[in-house]
Amino acid sequence: MNEHPFAGFIRALGKGPQGSRALTFDESRTAMRMILAGEVLPVQLGAFLTLMRVKIETPAETAGLAAAARASLQGRDEIDAPAVRLDWSAYAGKRRQLPWFLLAALLLAAHGLPMFMHGTEGYDPERTFVPQALRALGIAPSRSLAAAAERIRRRHFAFVELRDLQPQLHELLQLKPLIGLRSPVHTVIRMLNPLHAAASIQGVFHPHYHVLHQEAARLLGDARCAIVKGDGGESERNPDLPCRVKWMLDGVARDEEWPPMFDGARHPRDATMDVRRLAAVWRGDLRDSYAEAAVTGTAAIALVAIGEAQDVAEAQRLAQRLWDRRPIAWLGAPKEAFG
Repeated sequence: MNEHPFAGFIRALGKGPQGSRALTFDESRTAMRMILAGEVLPVQLGAFLTLMRVKIETPAETAGLAAAARASLQGRDEIDAPAVRLDWSAYAGKRRQLPWFLLAALLLAAHGLPMFMHGTEGYDPERTFVPQALRALGIAPSRSLAAAAERIRRRHFAFVELRDLQPQLHELLQLKPLIGLRSPVHTVIRMLNPLHAAASIQGVFHPHYHVLHQEAARLLGDARCAIVKGDGGESERNPDLPCRVKWMLDGVARDEEWPPMFDGARHPRDATMDVRRLAAVWRGDLRDSYAEAAVTGTAAIALVAIGEAQDVAEAQRLAQRLWDRRPIAWLGAPKEAFG
């Protein structure tokens, strides 16, 4: 019986303390191409993802996997898309606070800065994901990249769920409850940048992955990227805590810690997680100092990522000015959505 073409990748990862090794960029790209093409048996896929997780993927492996995932996005290079300023991945979901980062993205879009967001509905009932929040805001997701490009052209914002963006990657993401482990797919999907945005923002939770994302961005040639130690693993600045940001800015790696926006005790966990509050805060019907700080603080990071501001102070002033001048009617959420 001839050896399966994928077996060599598993052997490289799992041959033991002396014989195992990391995959190269090209090997990782080939492995992901085979996975997404359906050329890998289920037992091989489980072994590959588990071994990669136990070993912890290297930047070269991550970049190779991401390169293949990007290449698998059908029609990506043929779409007549507007110049997207920021690619915003949103996959973790929020547990302690609402996804205020969504209002940050919408704030920039409302001021004419094109934003593209992609994410998933999620499988954790204890977390609030972007699609649920969008429904409360009266915003429908786009069902394809072409539809997203048209939406961005008209409204400067679009969101596509991963299942519509790349169904095979969506299926791989659903393996976590079966395997019981996070896999490299959770990292790769944050790096998709489907519409070739000039910059991206990626939320991470575990400190090790800050460096992994930053170095993988360099290997992929991504000139501008913000990797944020965000609230709950999303790209959201927690205004109660220092916020670690690793950058790629015009190809140069930087590392910053943005200060807390409040003094004193941490704000309590949101007990209700009522997504209708998003629209109420946008309209000004509900004043919430934590929410407004999370929105402007997150928008400030995004403004540096896209080159509209150069440092923390300038970015925060600009974000606050945009929030104070936000076009209330632009969001169009129904007034009876809260209260």
